Amino acid sequence: MSKRARVIMSAFAALCILLAGCAGSPNPKGADPDQERAAEQIELTEPGTYPLVKEKTTLKVMVRGNPLVENFETNEFTKWYEEKTNVHIEWEIVPEQSMQEKLNLVLASEDYPDVILGLNISPAQQMIYGSQGAFLPLNDLIEKQGTQTKKMFEDNPNIKSIITALDGNIYALPEVNECYHCSMSQKLWIYEPWLKKLNLDMPETTEEFYEVLKAFKEQDPNGNGMADEIPLSISPKSWSSSIDAFLLNAFVYNPVFSSNYKHIFVKDGKLDVAYNKPEWREGLRFMNRLYAEGLLAPESFTQDDNQLIQIGENPDTVILGASTGGHQGVFTQLLGESGRWKEYKTVPPLKGPGGVRYAAFDSTGLNPGAFVITKKAKHPELALRWADGLYEREHTLRSVYGRPDQEWREAKEGEIGINGEPADWSELKSYGTVQNVAWIQTGPSLRTNEFRLSAVAKGEDDLEVILYNETKNNYEPHKPTDVSTVPPLFLSNEQASEAADLSKTINDYVDEMMARFIIGDASLDKDWDVYVQQLEEMNVSRLLEIYQQAFDGRTK
Repeated sequence: MSKRARVIMSAFAALCILLAGCAGSPNPKGADPDQERAAEQIELTEPGTYPLVKEKTTLKVMVRGNPLVENFETNEFTKWYEEKTNVHIEWEIVPEQSMQEKLNLVLASEDYPDVILGLNISPAQQMIYGSQGAFLPLNDLIEKQGTQTKKMFEDNPNIKSIITALDGNIYALPEVNECYHCSMSQKLWIYEPWLKKLNLDMPETTEEFYEVLKAFKEQDPNGNGMADEIPLSISPKSWSSSIDAFLLNAFVYNPVFSSNYKHIFVKDGKLDVAYNKPEWREGLRFMNRLYAEGLLAPESFTQDDNQLIQIGENPDTVILGASTGGHQGVFTQLLGESGRWKEYKTVPPLKGPGGVRYAAFDSTGLNPGAFVITKKAKHPELALRWADGLYEREHTLRSVYGRPDQEWREAKEGEIGINGEPADWSELKSYGTVQNVAWIQTGPSLRTNEFRLSAVAKGEDDLEVILYNETKNNYEPHKPTDVSTVPPLFLSNEQASEAADLSKTINDYVDEMMARFIIGDASLDKDWDVYVQQLEEMNVSRLLEIYQQAFDGRTK
């Protein structure tokens, strides 16, 4: 080899050594962290198979603290799912009471985890932070990795429609919980033994209801010789229990399921409010009549459910004739020693003087913001696969209820479900106790009406059976056909901020004036026009315009 050739070869070798050294060195200061994350390769398995990844991989997950879960890190479902998926979770627990404040701080600081789980991220927040790039769009990830999510969309197309933002992106996966009796939760309950004692029929109209309450007040149905009966008492601070939730649906459609769209309905594709209509005024006039004659307790505007339960569980004798709420636990002690909770029966939607008779209905059945992947996620495909698996039947049963054959089991031949059909599974332990075997409704899960109602019925005293039958028999026949409840809407940052301000101002005023009209502090004849004018000045029309734009956008 010539001298010149040896020099060239030596120089080339030196260059190779230099390049090799550079390739093995850390990224220089100022390198793009996204590029650095992208370089961290993992080997995923085929979609729909387990484990999800060949080598154990960690995801950083911010999760809402759950008072029924002792410890997410040591939780038995956490450990079981880690073993099955090969995904280890590094948890950051956010206290439930301050989760929105914490979420806002995290989003403002951009100190994101890989995943945010169970923090109920609203459609507005999804739009805002999704459009800014903080939340990753999930469409392509679902298409490539979302085996269970795609099946869920095929079986329930409405779910995909609800969670798709106006820009066509999906920024969050939902927790699906289609609770049949919850969909018609604006119920009224009446103490049936009093009806029987006084030889009264279940009321069907507002006038019949008035006569029943009057009989409760005047005819001593508890038989103690004292005028201590409270015909109707309500808590405005519990589930579907506000004073207008049931009664006003005998005059005008009045859904109160969501604070965002309270008293707002859809008719012929157009959004409108109930609280400025003549029918609303007539409904308030009816309630003013109840109040003026001592049939509606004054505490109904201020008491919480604990105070109401003390009335419902009065130790000496029954004194509560009727109350509102999604179940009997709003005004009595569920499964309590007195057994009174079983003696209250639902009143069907009442027919008002104008022939109106609505069972307010909410078909949403999901929390649209149960899971998001942030822009800081090192392995978004793996994060999506991890959440996608939670929709599998066994995984949902384990995450929500617990271990097979301990907290739940498969149904046996001949067992009947809540809906009277052949059962599919059975819950073995009562829901609501603190435990460490399941996540108890934290994050994605898939519980359709069919799934929930296929649980083994535990007899006629089973609360789920009672709620199913009361809803099926008394409320299902009166679901609205000409109007509907507003679905979850995606708003821009500006729209969300403006709508929140308008909605709070207007709803606070509506609640204030509703109470004043009912107790007679304001006149439904002399002050009504001023009330309606004030609503106009508060810009109800602008609030409806914002929601209408979002509603039209989702239906295109």
